[in-house]
Amino acid sequence: MANNKAAEIKVETFADYQVITQPNPLRKLVRRVDDKDPDDPVARAEKALASLSGEFKGWMLAECERLSAAHAAIKAEGMNAQNREELFRAAHDIKGDAATFGYPTAAAAAESLCRIIEHSPDLVAVPDELIAHHVNAIHAIFREQSRIEAVGMADELSKRLRKLADEYLISVNKDRPEHLEVILSPGIAPAD
Repeated sequence: MANNKAAEIKVETFADYQVITQPNPLRKLVRRVDDKDPDDPVARAEKALASLSGEFKGWMLAECERLSAAHAAIKAEGMNAQNREELFRAAHDIKGDAATFGYPTAAAAAESLCRIIEHSPDLVAVPDELIAHHVNAIHAIFREQSRIEAVGMADELSKRLRKLADEYLISVNKDRPEHLEVILSPGIAPAD
């Protein structure tokens, strides 16, 4: 077997260099398709996503209800590790899913809420109004997203929430420079 592999290696020698070409074992695994009917995996994925798009509103509603339930649990029981985790997971899931579901400004508001949860030194001290504003904004963005004039308002609302959250985080983290550095650093995405 070793001799067979050595025989498959092709060496071309030139005056001052050599080109060594090894066999490509993956060529045997590639499926050739007819040019008349090429398989386009991206087109298939887009088609599958389009077929699911009717479900997006229901999924986003479920995510919003989960966020509201987490917030209600905090109001009823106080901030504990379990409630904090559920609030963070709900906001984080919205942050990740909202753009796919067609609600990108809700993703921005959810990201702002995630930042508050991640960077507040004492979550019990976070004003409930700050969390409630985020939860209510996400619901409003979801509810009003279909109206053309609401898109600009939702974007402005998300920006104002982020500014409010950043101001709060800067004030409570003045003695924690490692958090201030993260809070004050520009985002990866370019600003408008």
